[in-house]
Amino acid sequence: MAAQHEQAAGAAPTERSAGSSVFRELAEVIGLAVILYVGISFVVQAVHVEGLSMFETLDDNDYLIANKIDYRLHAPQRGDIVILRPPTDNSRDFIKRVIALPGEKLLIREGVVYINGHKLDEPYLPEAWTIDTNPAPWSLGDGKVLPPNEYFVMGDNRNRSQDSRFFGPITRDRIDGRAWFRIWPLDHFGNIYDKVPTLETGQSAVGQVRLVASA
Repeated sequence: MAAQHEQAAGAAPTERSAGSSVFRELAEVIGLAVILYVGISFVVQAVHVEGLSMFETLDDNDYLIANKIDYRLHAPQRGDIVILRPPTDNSRDFIKRVIALPGEKLLIREGVVYINGHKLDEPYLPEAWTIDTNPAPWSLGDGKVLPPNEYFVMGDNRNRSQDSRFFGPITRDRIDGRAWFRIWPLDHFGNIYDKVPTLETGQSAVGQVRLVASA
C-alpha cells in the first residue's frame, strides 16, 4: 500500500509539469501572434476605397494593401497613389495621386498639367477633364512653385474629386502610406500602377520661346 501511495504522489508533479508546459507554449504562441500583428500593422494597412474620385484606376468598394513604411525610407514620388489626411480634417482619410513635388513649378491650364513648363501625360484619366480645369493660383501666369515639403495631389477622376485644387498642397507628414496593390475584387487583384504619368521631354515648354530652324 505504501508503495502505491508513493507512486500516486509522484504522478501529481508530473501532471502539473505537463500542464505548465502546455500553458507556457500557448502563451508563447499568443505572444508571437501579438508581435506579428503589431509588426504587420506597423508596416501595412488594409484600405477600403469609398467613392469614385480615383476611378477608373480604383473603383468604389475596392480593397487595397497600403505600405506604411515606404516613406520612412524615401520621399513620395510622382504617380504614387497615397493615403492622406486633408489639411483641414484629421478624421478622414483620402486616397489621391501625387502630381507635383516640392520645389516644382506647377501650372494647370485648360485641364492640362505642366511641371516646370513641360506637359504631364496622364494616361489613367477616365474621361475629358471639364470641371475646375483652371484652379487659381495654379493657373495664373506660368504657374506657381510648390513650397518645400509640400505635394500637390489629385484624384484620377478629376470631375469628381476633392483634392489639392480645393484644399491646397499637403505636407509630407499628412501622407500616411502608399497604396501597394489591390486585394479585392479578386478579378482585379494585383497591380494598380499599370498606367503612370510621364513628363514630355524636349526643349520647348510653356512660357518659353520655341526655337525654329530657318533652313
